[in-house]
Amino acid sequence: MGEDRNTGMAGVDSVEKIIRDIPKAELHVHLEGTLEPDLMFDIAKRNGVKLTHSSVEELRSSYSFENLEDFLRVYFEGSRVLLRELDFFEVTMAYLLNARSQNVLRAEMFFAPQAHTRKGVGIEQVISGIHEACLEAESSLGISTAILMCFLRELGPDQAMETLELALPFKDWITGVGLGSVELGNPPVAFREVFDRARSEGFETCAHAGEEGPAEYIREAVEQLKVSRIDHGNRVLEDESLVEMLAQRRIPLTLCPLSNVKLKVVHGLEDYPIEEMCDRGLVVTVNSDDPAYFGGYINENFVAVQQALGLDCEWISTLAKNSFEASFLDRPGKDEMFSKLTDYWNLIGREAGA
Repeated sequence: MGEDRNTGMAGVDSVEKIIRDIPKAELHVHLEGTLEPDLMFDIAKRNGVKLTHSSVEELRSSYSFENLEDFLRVYFEGSRVLLRELDFFEVTMAYLLNARSQNVLRAEMFFAPQAHTRKGVGIEQVISGIHEACLEAESSLGISTAILMCFLRELGPDQAMETLELALPFKDWITGVGLGSVELGNPPVAFREVFDRARSEGFETCAHAGEEGPAEYIREAVEQLKVSRIDHGNRVLEDESLVEMLAQRRIPLTLCPLSNVKLKVVHGLEDYPIEEMCDRGLVVTVNSDDPAYFGGYINENFVAVQQALGLDCEWISTLAKNSFEASFLDRPGKDEMFSKLTDYWNLIGREAGA
């Protein structure tokens, strides 16, 4: 699987320490889903928004979900507090500080402008706040960033197209577009014209598919929307020809283990199919999705999968390498990240020989 995979280091550093220290990218995280309860209460107080729950502890205790729609009700309730440019700056900066502390060198973050424009917030406030935080984090933390505009599929393709048009004045700040929220009953094919337009404007494209929806939604996203990355994609193994197509085209899947458990997409991580996916030639990555709600950021997701499946550091190295390969970085940018991975393993090797 490549020279960056090292099996001989587990005796020097635990796999868990390697997870903490290894350079990695996060490709599937929703900024609204990184809004921790304490920051939510602070912003709510500043903006005069009354929350349903009376304390941080009471709010945290409510984070128990039966399915995706159950979660989304709580998710959109929390995002009500985000009303001003400063709010979007703060939630983005808080996430990027956390990500960098977990050795994330590249963060590609979703935001959902429709969740905010429908409550009267101007799209320029949303995008400007996020963009300013990205600039500051790139300068002060040395983290590479990209923002991805995620359409809410239950609002339909017409509203998605309107949102795309509203965002065009800021397209130099936006790397790509995605498709998220309520999957069942909202097939990707309905958004074909929106994605055609987005690609014509130079945006990268990805789509949530095969999380709760069928494997056919993954096929639609690839063949009809022509996306270059699938978010989630858990159901892919149900369709052999689809597996072959994704493997041949090297179309990555951005898996989110803790999210899948919390939303009951999978029964438990002991049966998580990440090894089978890799063995079948699929490019898979590990991500946190909505970490404030699902109990862990990227390293916690790595550790949970590693402990459940007994993955060694060779696997962790492969997943880290996949994260950079699956990113929307250009080739020089990816090569720079691969070089940092090599430097990391060289450092571990020198420490082992010391």
